[in-house]
Amino acid sequence: MAGTRPAQRPIAQNKRARYDYFIDETIEAGIILAGTEVKTLRLGQASLSESWAGPRDGAMWLNNCYIPEYKNSSHFNHEPRRPRKLLLHKKEMNKLMGATARQGVTIVPMSIYFNDRGIAKVLLGLARGKRKVDKRQTTKDRDWQRQKARVMRERG
Repeated sequence: MAGTRPAQRPIAQNKRARYDYFIDETIEAGIILAGTEVKTLRLGQASLSESWAGPRDGAMWLNNCYIPEYKNSSHFNHEPRRPRKLLLHKKEMNKLMGATARQGVTIVPMSIYFNDRGIAKVLLGLARGKRKVDKRQTTKDRDWQRQKARVMRERG
């Protein structure tokens, strides 16, 4: 499902993704999780700050995503930063693998959320890196929008 938005509140967001990258397209992917990982996600604990996605062994994997251990479990806990397999259609996977083969294109996980059926999903962005000038322009645009909204609120 290209270009879909999360139905519910995100559990974890990569807020720097849109600042550091131009996001060309977004793709929703399923993720294979252990039971204690799902319980931890339901508590709202996860971090995508330094994570990335990439192909390995003919499949897409989410690497360096931090999902802390489930506190109430003692015996069957998971490793917090283990690679997790992403579930994609063959067509989407080929598209992402072809895009990463091109120079300058990265797959950035943007958010983790539960869809309306209660299934954990990852929103992946097909991204190109920004230069310092582009980041400054993004900051200027964001500040201008904030200032414009403040003026409109004051006028009523």
